[in-house]
Amino acid sequence: MQVLLDRAYTSPGVIDGLMGENTRKAIEAYQRIKDMDVTGEITAELWSSLSQDEASPVQTYKLTEDDINGRYVDEVPDDYAKLAELDWIGYHDVTEMLAERFHMDQDLLKLLNPNTDFTAAGTEIAVVAPGGVPEKQVTRIEIDKEKGELRAFGDGDKPVFVAPATIGSEDTPSPSGTMKVLAAVEDPTYTYNPEENFQQGDNKEKLEIAPGPNGPVGNVWIDLSKPTYGIHGTPEPAMIDKSASHGCVRLTNWDAGRLADLVKPEETSVEFLEE
Repeated sequence: MQVLLDRAYTSPGVIDGLMGENTRKAIEAYQRIKDMDVTGEITAELWSSLSQDEASPVQTYKLTEDDINGRYVDEVPDDYAKLAELDWIGYHDVTEMLAERFHMDQDLLKLLNPNTDFTAAGTEIAVVAPGGVPEKQVTRIEIDKEKGELRAFGDGDKPVFVAPATIGSEDTPSPSGTMKVLAAVEDPTYTYNPEENFQQGDNKEKLEIAPGPNGPVGNVWIDLSKPTYGIHGTPEPAMIDKSASHGCVRLTNWDAGRLADLVKPEETSVEFLEE
């Protein structure tokens, strides 16, 4: 079910095999798009529609030397001052990298591949077959603060892509109103400036933090016309819409990557919907 939703561009976030809140939101989004009764539940009508995608939800993947010898980082410190000492904030290991590549939870990856040696090139593993990028351009984006959801629309104001999102917090709320996308950057550096947004721990000085999927903004930054705000990835995909952000809009790295391919700088608008 989660794989089919992901391939229909109504993302459930992390594919973990569980019926959680983000999966319910994805079901609701799909039902709205298809003009079904919006229940958030698995119905015969929903299953019949999704099942038109007959491709297998699981595929075989062979580990490569590049997979095994990736630029992994044993320990990613929480403290930003220590984080700023790194020159790359990569995945912890090959299983974390593979899980994100295939939109999966690491526990599900290991469940599908018991007693597997993930450190040997040539090893064949089972992974899900997730969705790609819609072949459409996004003209506007809605950020639903109450629902914890990002909705992207294309020509004719038709939904193109929907994903769960972490949107601000009481201490650092997200902005209001409408703005535009200025740029979309892959593997961005992150500038920490406590004078402009928030203070992390005891860090009172401005810091430049290296790029990487496990950095504070993940491996994608979509810059918005309101200074210091953006739509970005995360080092903790399983926590999307389960934790707070520092005012920005946080997606899984893969959903942020998909969205980055769909937006058009200076043209795509972003509206924050109030509760």
